[in-house]
Amino acid sequence: MRILLIKTSSLGDVVHNLPVVTDLRREHPEAEIDWVVEEGFADIARLHPGVRRVIPVALRRWRKSLLAPTTWKEMRAFRASLQAENYDRVIDTQGLLKSALIARMAHGRRCGYDVSSAREPLAARFYEATFEVPRNLHAVERNRRLAALAAGYVASAAPDYGIAAPPTPTLESLDVVLLTATSRDDKLWPENSWIAAGRALHERGLNCLLPAGSATERERATRIAQAIPGAIALPPLSLPELAERLAAARIVIGVDTGLVHLAAALGRPTLALFCASDPALTGVVASTPAISLGTRGQPPSVEHVLAAALPLL
Repeated sequence: MRILLIKTSSLGDVVHNLPVVTDLRREHPEAEIDWVVEEGFADIARLHPGVRRVIPVALRRWRKSLLAPTTWKEMRAFRASLQAENYDRVIDTQGLLKSALIARMAHGRRCGYDVSSAREPLAARFYEATFEVPRNLHAVERNRRLAALAAGYVASAAPDYGIAAPPTPTLESLDVVLLTATSRDDKLWPENSWIAAGRALHERGLNCLLPAGSATERERATRIAQAIPGAIALPPLSLPELAERLAAARIVIGVDTGLVHLAAALGRPTLALFCASDPALTGVVASTPAISLGTRGQPPSVEHVLAAALPLL
């Protein structure tokens, strides 16, 4: 059986789709699984040994230079790569118009959410087989349920992300990784709360590392790190480098961002801090300790975070 998965973005959504690969390989050990994913997140899909081929797409970059000849050349190359195989199932777990259009280009039976289940109902018009999957399920379970219905099995086991970061002997235990940055300001945990929590962890002999990407994120991470003894704000790192550091951490504490879900998927004790979204739909899910604290409009307190973190150390 040849299966094409379509889940292009964002980072957390891509991580949430990893258990689908594990499920498919468990139910169909002979399956050859390819995955269409945004180029910036392709390294996450490559972490799963059950993925045969990753097909990067650059929708985010292409839309910024749609009239450029190089863009159209890359788009033609992507289409050729996508159509190089005939698939038994093309499963779009994203449920957006853009992902449905990608599915339509592929050769194979197109499967996706029905009108009542898709994030963008118009997407359902482009599938040959549609399935109802309740929208109030956690994102991981929605992905797993759709793939199971499309491929003819029941996903009954606990979610298994199936990934591990490449071993890096030079990395010692990094103690605590603090993920302070996210794509939306309303998801941020207050800087003074990070500082208070970091100082309390330092008093217990733990060092804090603060990854950061953009210039704004680095400025925030630097301010916080400078107020916590021994803390270090890291320079920008690639996703594989970040995965290595997360996998080496004793515990990861972060806001609702893709990296906090990656930490949980890598099996690290993880605390996810929710300030503006619902953890029932996108909270951390893993077999190792993975705890979601707070909810929309009710961010967790420093005391709440420390009370949850200390037993995991």
